[in-house]
Amino acid sequence: MGNGNNGLSEAGLRRLREVLESHVESKKIPGLVALVGWGEETHVEAIGTMRHDGGAPMCRDTIFRMASTTKPVAAAATMVLLDECRLRLDDPVDQRQPELAERLLLRRPDGPLDDTVPARRPITVRDLLTSTCGLGLDTTAMGSPMMSAYFERKVYGENGWMLPAVEPDEWMRRLGALPLMHQPGERWMYNVSDDVLGVLVARVTGQSFEAFLRERIFDPLGMRDTGFHVPADRIDRLPPLYAPDPHTGEFTVEDPAERGHHSKPPAFQSAGGGLDSTADDYHAYFRMLLNRGMHGTERILSRPAVELMTTNRLTPEQTADLQAWARSIVHLSYGQGQTGGWGFGMTVRTYRGDYAPIGQFGWDGGAGTTAYADPHNQLVGILLTQTGMSTPDSARVMQDFWTTLYQAIDS
Repeated sequence: MGNGNNGLSEAGLRRLREVLESHVESKKIPGLVALVGWGEETHVEAIGTMRHDGGAPMCRDTIFRMASTTKPVAAAATMVLLDECRLRLDDPVDQRQPELAERLLLRRPDGPLDDTVPARRPITVRDLLTSTCGLGLDTTAMGSPMMSAYFERKVYGENGWMLPAVEPDEWMRRLGALPLMHQPGERWMYNVSDDVLGVLVARVTGQSFEAFLRERIFDPLGMRDTGFHVPADRIDRLPPLYAPDPHTGEFTVEDPAERGHHSKPPAFQSAGGGLDSTADDYHAYFRMLLNRGMHGTERILSRPAVELMTTNRLTPEQTADLQAWARSIVHLSYGQGQTGGWGFGMTVRTYRGDYAPIGQFGWDGGAGTTAYADPHNQLVGILLTQTGMSTPDSARVMQDFWTTLYQAIDS
């Protein structure tokens, strides 16, 4: 890569490294790993250190908490079950998840929890895949009764950690005790659908969610360092997760490596945000999607399954809801989701709102991660940091990564 004949110029790649180095040199980002995959070639930059005060350098095989960048990968488990007709898109989930049967609906999304009416219909697999099941995190109304209930009843936020922290059955019981905010299939809402899907996959297969992902996705793709915790013999490759103070920028450890949340198997394997992985593992996954489900000579997903995942599945009204939500919180999410709709587990760009073209798909993570694939250019870009989005710093380096990467395309 980088000889000027394969689409990415040497000068462009040098500029990409210079931009990334400038963020590390600013002392706002301790370290990062960036990967660009173009056709059969790969370019990787590992810059900075694992800790903000120095120590071991970032390496190509450093393991990162993928946070919401988990979603595009975790959705593949459901697609396997759809391919095998073990699930259908419009199956109600009640049979496997009775906790979600006979749903009640808030008369107003911001209303009291006891002011409800019956929902029009059950929640379906399609509702979960498109994040339109009627449950979700509304970051524009965190003080509403429903959002308060999520955290008071520890559906999320147990022990100060955002991911669910109890066994799946108990988590489903807690979630099932709450009403819907919108009718099933009506409005796009963030995150909750993904975690419900992980439980559904486990119940359908009779395996843990991770075991099924490993058997059908991770092992076939050679994703040896991807899972829901980092084993002891690899924990030295996991940096601490920092959440810089929003006012002072001081580095505070949100999650240490040893004895942290990701150092042992979790009670809940979160499809919404629980994976740990490396740049190369994620490259293998997104390259498989670009190859329409193929990895070498092995088929991982059917071509139609990949097309469903990676094209906009929302109605025009739902897409408008998603984009309005994204624009209303640009000061918190730093631009996520503004330029697209939603496939299954990821955003899909439906108009040219920044340097990336229409059709690019992927997502970002609050732990400072971004991973997208671009069918038009046959390009995969991945940038991983250990700096959470409590400040704009990791989002700025992510945005600069994409801006500079697209300028490097020379054909």
